Amino acid sequence: MEKFVKVNFLGASGVVTGSKFLLETSEQNILIDCGMFQGLKTLRELNWSNLPVDVKSIDIVLLTHGHLDHVGYLPRLLKQGFRGKIFGTAPTLAIAEIILKDSAKIHEEEADKANKEKYTKHKPALPFYTVEEAEQTIKLFHAEEDDKWISLTENISYRFQYNGHIIGATFIELDINGKRFVFSGDIGRTNDYLLKNPKTPEWADYLFIESTYGNKLHPEEDVETILEDIIKETINKKGNLIIPSFAVERLQTLMYILWQLYKQRRIPNIPIFIDSPMGNNVLDVFKHFPNWHRLTTEEYYAMCNHVNIVQSYKETWETIDDKRSKIVIAGSGMVTGGRVLTYLQQLIDEPSTTVLLVGYQAEGTRGRQLKEGVHEIRFFGKYFPVKATIKTIESLSAHADQKDLLNWMKTIKNIPEMVYLIHGEPTALDAFRTKIKNTYGWHVKIPQLTDVEKLII
Repeated sequence: MEKFVKVNFLGASGVVTGSKFLLETSEQNILIDCGMFQGLKTLRELNWSNLPVDVKSIDIVLLTHGHLDHVGYLPRLLKQGFRGKIFGTAPTLAIAEIILKDSAKIHEEEADKANKEKYTKHKPALPFYTVEEAEQTIKLFHAEEDDKWISLTENISYRFQYNGHIIGATFIELDINGKRFVFSGDIGRTNDYLLKNPKTPEWADYLFIESTYGNKLHPEEDVETILEDIIKETINKKGNLIIPSFAVERLQTLMYILWQLYKQRRIPNIPIFIDSPMGNNVLDVFKHFPNWHRLTTEEYYAMCNHVNIVQSYKETWETIDDKRSKIVIAGSGMVTGGRVLTYLQQLIDEPSTTVLLVGYQAEGTRGRQLKEGVHEIRFFGKYFPVKATIKTIESLSAHADQKDLLNWMKTIKNIPEMVYLIHGEPTALDAFRTKIKNTYGWHVKIPQLTDVEKLII
């Protein structure tokens, strides 16, 4: 009997976000990641559609890491009938739990606000999923070790391998009937402030590799000097430095760098406020999983003690009313929601304010609009004039750039039968396709959303 694997590209195909790849086999149906689409409205609207597959037939979900665009669709999967198990490393599941609960709370609050203030065409506006639905999802979580082959069936096994990027992140190797399928997840960078270097695959018959920075090299920036200069400028202007930040990894990295700058006497003891309930929870994950990062226990506590953790919404307003020059690091990283909007609502029209963008800004997000120089920005149903100085630090991205991606593939000993480029905008995907063909001579495909590949194995 002919054996095959049917690969369904249900997300992060032709676009960056919404990671979902369903492998249908004669023995088990395996979903790799289950993320939300973010960015452009046309993409976000796809989140509300049911998946074009029989969700009840999915046996397990394997998670590369805990970011929203890799786990944020899980409660909707349950709504559509999924009753299997969800596997990831222990820190990945800890991050996923934080992100799902936080995301559900935001969905509930936004629906409530939209209904009260009547800025919705839906009657009533409904949350994408509720806290209760997130909690039902978390009950299906099962932690697995990394760097260990785990048998699913007689002919299928898988392994999680350390991948940098964020705490707990891995790439996934699947052996199906003797063929190796490798899903890169999001690949981290070498020489990261907090994380160890990513491991690399040795064999891949079918490689599914992220291409977020497939057409870019991270600039050779001196991050510490740039931050030092921006902070001194902020103090001179008697203003505020607002850093919209991803709660996972970026926030902790910024805390670490700011603590180091103070310790080296390169910046004064300017008040630093961390206003990200989710970011605070992620700090606990760092505490509980010391083997997954570089920080010593002493460094961890010293870094945490150097900042003010904002605990409540009341404290958010007290921070805004604090007349001192200060640094505020608040979620979310692409300015799509979260506490940072409250600060921007009050301070983005002040010329003394600086907004510093420190990560990838997806198409269609407010972060991308600010980066591209918009004169006004819309949120909470209103327009706010942008008079603040907008700055960016590209090189704090947690994603590998084109050179890193090529190096990550270099250790593969065989010639893959096919390389599939995922997680990228069209220009990045096409540039990376050309680069791989010219560098390695491998066959490369760029799948689009809802494409299906039937691979004979």
